[in-house]
This record gives sequence, structure tokens and C-alpha cells, in this order.
Amino acid sequence: MAINTNTTSSSLLKNVSRYEDVKDQAKKTNEEMGKQEFLTLFTAQLQNQNPLEPVKNEAFVAQLAQFSQLEALTNMQTSLDSFVTSMSSERMLGSAALIGKKVAITDTPTQLTAGATMDATLDLPMGASGVQISVQDKQGRVVKNLVEGPQLPGTVTIQWNGKDAAENPMPTGLYNLSATAVVNGQTVKVPVSTLSTVRAISTNPADGSVSVEVDGGKTMLLSDVKRVGS
Repeated sequence: MAINTNTTSSSLLKNVSRYEDVKDQAKKTNEEMGKQEFLTLFTAQLQNQNPLEPVKNEAFVAQLAQFSQLEALTNMQTSLDSFVTSMSSERMLGSAALIGKKVAITDTPTQLTAGATMDATLDLPMGASGVQISVQDKQGRVVKNLVEGPQLPGTVTIQWNGKDAAENPMPTGLYNLSATAVVNGQTVKVPVSTLSTVRAISTNPADGSVSVEVDGGKTMLLSDVKRVGS
């Protein structure tokens, strides 16, 4: 008796769902496939194979290996995120020791205590034939101009004695120092770094970066702090 192969195949496949259909349906319900979703699809694939064209064992093993790698990478990412969060907290606590210390800031008003002096540094990689530093109060009024002669290449330290042009002591407050230098016959503006007291420490939840707040409300990243004084 002859067997109708087409009829037999149709009967076997009548109630069989394609793996692609099951996968698409799962994707609609959950955009991100997790372990449970994968196992559900994997089981459905095993149960609904085409008996005439079964999936090779190598294909199953490859799928399991790919999912295992993906799961391992996901777990690694989770661990790294936790590590970064932990390190951010530790940096925050460690940076708290800077409160009350002085850090170098550039072109920013700095607190002067009456009767004290203010130190500043200028970077002159090419040297200068002359330097002028202008001291301004909080209102932008020029309090005093400091003039220095020729400078060798490198970092130059300048000190303001805290007095105006008539040698009268200036009151406590914020003062800004700006400088110009004559370099190769041209007058150029030079950044001025002064030491300002750290008042607060903050952290950015988005990237874990730590910032320091100094006198005058200026905030700068801890990674930008190049010099710390007492």
C-alpha cells in the first residue's frame, strides 16, 4: 500500500507553529529578551520542530552559547555599574577632607582676609619682557596694579600685599586678579591662578563625577584641581 508523503507531512505540521512566529510574538510583548523569554522560545523551538527538517544539534548549541555570552556581558555591566557607584561614594568621602583647604583656581574672584596677602601664579612658557597684574574689587573697580619686570619661561609667583595703590589695607572680600604680559613684543592676556578655600563637595549622580565649590560660589571638577594648599 502506497503512502501519500504530502498527506502525512501536512497532518504532522497542521498544528505546528513556526519558531519565527513564536519569536515575533514574544518580541511584541517584551522588547528586551531576558533569560525566561529565551528559555520559553528555546523550548517552543524544540517542541515545534519540523519532523522532516529538524534543527541540527549544532544550531541549538550555538544559540545556547550566544545567550550565555550575552548574559555574562549583562552581568558584567551590572557589576561595573555597581563598582562605579561605590567608587563615586568613596571619592565623595575622600574629597570631604578638602573642605577648608585651598585649591588653585583660574581667573576667579578669590577671598581676601583683611590684613592678609594673596598669592597668585602665572604660566609663562615663553617667558615675558614684562607683566602687569590688575587687582579689582567685587564691583570691578581697579584697586591696584602690580608691575613686574622680565620673566624667565616657567611658572611665575606673584604676591599682592592686600593693600590699594595708596598702601591702605583692603577690607575682607572677593577680589579678582587679571594679568597681561609682553611676549615676543606682543601684549597678551595671561590666566591667573589663585588659591581659594573649598566650601563644599558635591557629586553628579549621572556620571559619578565629584566637584568642589570654592569662595564666590565657583564650582570646578575635582579632576581639574592641580594644586592644593593649606
